[in-house]
Amino acid sequence: MMQLLGGVIVIVAFAAIIRKYETRTVLLIAGALMCLIGGVMGQFMDSFVKTMIHGSLVPTICTVMGFAFVMKHTECDQHLVHALSGLISKSHAVIIPLAMLVTWWLNIAVTSAAGAAAAIGSILIPALIAAGVHPAMAGAAILAGTWGSTISPGNTHVAFISKMASVDVMYVVLETAVPAIIASFVVAIALTLVAAVKKEGPSKARQQALESEGDASLTAKLKVNPLKALAPIIPLVILVVTNLNLPMIKAMGISKVSVPAAMIIGCVIALLIARANPQEVTKNFFKGMGEAYGSIIGLIIAAAVFTQGMQAMGLTDALLTYMKDSESIAKIAGSFGPFIIAILCGSGDAAALAFNGAITPHAATFGMNMVDLGSLAQISGAIGRSTSPVAGAAIICATLAKVSPMELAKRNIIPMLAGVITFLILF
Repeated sequence: MMQLLGGVIVIVAFAAIIRKYETRTVLLIAGALMCLIGGVMGQFMDSFVKTMIHGSLVPTICTVMGFAFVMKHTECDQHLVHALSGLISKSHAVIIPLAMLVTWWLNIAVTSAAGAAAAIGSILIPALIAAGVHPAMAGAAILAGTWGSTISPGNTHVAFISKMASVDVMYVVLETAVPAIIASFVVAIALTLVAAVKKEGPSKARQQALESEGDASLTAKLKVNPLKALAPIIPLVILVVTNLNLPMIKAMGISKVSVPAAMIIGCVIALLIARANPQEVTKNFFKGMGEAYGSIIGLIIAAAVFTQGMQAMGLTDALLTYMKDSESIAKIAGSFGPFIIAILCGSGDAAALAFNGAITPHAATFGMNMVDLGSLAQISGAIGRSTSPVAGAAIICATLAKVSPMELAKRNIIPMLAGVITFLILF
């Protein structure tokens, strides 16, 4: 009876999230209610406080967001996007997959899906449309690339998984990078085929019609500063180089650099390159840290409380009992569960965090390890979010393309499904 009631609460919670109720509020209320019914209300606050002051999770996520705010303040992110937009606009034969892949790789540096959609989409969507690509396909190409952050050292879920598995953040990144990259190429190819079937690729007729309208917003250019364009990727280069254990790096006496340290170094270099006001850079860095704590850390806290409630109601043990006899069931649940929920509610975070908090710590029970199962859930959720018509990134891309978000979702569903299946098979 207790498990049945808990199941009802979980279903109602996810239904509320799908109906766009505030995710943190829903998870906190559901978690508190389950803890109360389970007779362990004291564990509600224990879980809340423990997550709130976590020693590695909080610094990693907050400094990454601080760095993102500095990149926006110094306009380094815009210089990077503009530097690549010229290459894309001249590559008509492969313009759609190239735009999707460029967005995917840039999303590793600009880790927020909505932030990447705004920063990258505001440049590349007009460039694609100007090249004769159908507006809906232009928006879909950028949206399809907004899950590249899944292999970023600054990704919330990567930090969460590394904490659970007691491994380094870069270990999680390097473990998942190759299958994720291959899946991204599968998405790009599938999206290109969709564009070919729908005849929405570069068209001289559309291009000429656009030129005759003289839309100045599609021809606006920024004079690119190469150093500013390189600034957003500096922390990523530092992290990868110092974590690969190359003999040359060891010989130079360079040790592994942590994510917070890499982000702060990146901010200092950006400050010098942009010759920005140190006071303003500092203000924006801490503003970003505050935003990260209020939104991302807040969501992780709420998910931890929700997970505690599931344990109190016996739901976690019931799920483990069902899954432990079949590794295939665990893999399918870890991929298609977050994928489908993310499509419905527009967020890959809630489903992936709930799954990783409740199920992933017990991965060994059904023949897997925490890094594999946790990464499977978080990447599948992110791919699903890049398919959802109600995701923030989709709404931004649709607005920039001046089409309905549903038009983007229709074009992305097959490519993204191909991507999640590819990742499942490879991983």
